[in-house]
Amino acid sequence: MANLYPVYIDLTDKKCLVIGGGKVAERKIYHLLDYGCSILVVSPQAENSIEKWAHRKFIQWYPREFQDQDITDCFMVFVATDDCQINEKVSRLCREKGIMVNAVDDPPNCDFYVPSIVRQNSLVLAISTGGKSPAFARRLRSELEQVITPAYGEFVDMLGEQRELVKGHIKDIEIRKKIFEELVYSDILDLLKVGEKEKAREKVKKCMSYWLD
Repeated sequence: MANLYPVYIDLTDKKCLVIGGGKVAERKIYHLLDYGCSILVVSPQAENSIEKWAHRKFIQWYPREFQDQDITDCFMVFVATDDCQINEKVSRLCREKGIMVNAVDDPPNCDFYVPSIVRQNSLVLAISTGGKSPAFARRLRSELEQVITPAYGEFVDMLGEQRELVKGHIKDIEIRKKIFEELVYSDILDLLKVGEKEKAREKVKKCMSYWLD
């Protein structure tokens, strides 16, 4: 297998199709709900949660078998069934149309794999084994969750706030770089780890005042 190219994609308002209505499809839909995409589900039957999401208008559910036209205008397609023939058919149709497709637990019919994710606010770490061992990816995620605490997400959000401020006030790219590095390598993260949010913010303010005053 060729090496996989890791990338983060903005799914806002993009049409994503999920074929299947079981537990695997349920997990795919649950995670997609966080990304502002338009979610379509095609399956004769569906888990209760999928029905509830459809009733609340979070998703569109078509209670029937897959039809070729279902992939029209799709950006991304997930096949979450245990039917190899459906996997192959959908994968072929998607590739003919240039649509990215993921057939769960069926690597030959996948253009991409969904990684295990560690998320703390804007900080996202994605773990992939290229489809070779999803179980090991989940183990690594569990281990990283013990290390990458909410403090890391708070720190990234703070850095994001200062980034916009710096970009608006300082034109020299080299000076910008110095400011960002000073913030990143300071003890601000350590303060957040022990719950000292106010002290962390004071440290940020002190650093920024040196460069912006």
